[in-house]
Amino acid sequence: MQIVTQELLNLGVDRNKELNESQLLLLDIKENEQEEWQKKVLEKELSDARAELFVLLHNINDPDTRDILIQNYKSLQKFRKEQNETSEPLVIQQKQEDKSTKESVTIYCDGGCTPNPGEAGSGVAVYRNAKVSELWYGLYEEMGTNNTAELNALYQSLLLAKKELEKGNDVTIKCDSMYSINCIKTWAISWEKKGWTKKGGAIKNLEIIKLSYALYNSIKGSVTLTHIKAHAGYEGNELADRMTIYTITQKNSNFTQYSEPINVAEILKMRTS
Repeated sequence: MQIVTQELLNLGVDRNKELNESQLLLLDIKENEQEEWQKKVLEKELSDARAELFVLLHNINDPDTRDILIQNYKSLQKFRKEQNETSEPLVIQQKQEDKSTKESVTIYCDGGCTPNPGEAGSGVAVYRNAKVSELWYGLYEEMGTNNTAELNALYQSLLLAKKELEKGNDVTIKCDSMYSINCIKTWAISWEKKGWTKKGGAIKNLEIIKLSYALYNSIKGSVTLTHIKAHAGYEGNELADRMTIYTITQKNSNFTQYSEPINVAEILKMRTS
């Protein structure tokens, strides 16, 4: 463990400059706490891995570049752990060969509704080693809501993540709906203990929440689920957003892989949700 000192902070951020989003996550600082972040983290305990990443992310402003660095660092940490757990050179050699086929998979999910409530759809963009690989769309509802569409997209992302984990890949899910993330990572814990009830009335979208919660719990030790801002420069988030619009125009009730060539520039010309 590391104690956060001013010296460590000076290594990770220049004076009078803001932390990037990834550094905020590493220090457990919320967006509305940025103005006084130094006071909140000084003398705080930080794992060695988080401290190293905090410094490595210094002055890296491009989100995709940060994602690549973080995934590579995770792979290095895992390799170090495996190397320390065995003293047999032959076994280490095999593990290194296995890692050469492993992919870093990032899944962006989004849901949209026009108006709200109104026609709704969900979209997903899958990246392999920082390059877009697949787009998915569907789950059209003639009268849906933003929250339902976002939850549907997250559930489909969890299904895709499970398949990728079974292949041995590293998987991160990035979702721009804090509501959806809270539903399955935080609120559902209390709701389940209370027999899926809450104060103040019925739990909306309960069926999809229960499915997502169960699925997330089965893989949460292996998958990373994080929140990102919508329309904040993440290409994957923008592509997932456009897939929600494509769903609404196609009125596709199934969840289907986009079969056309993935022309990012053309897809981004679609209107946003």
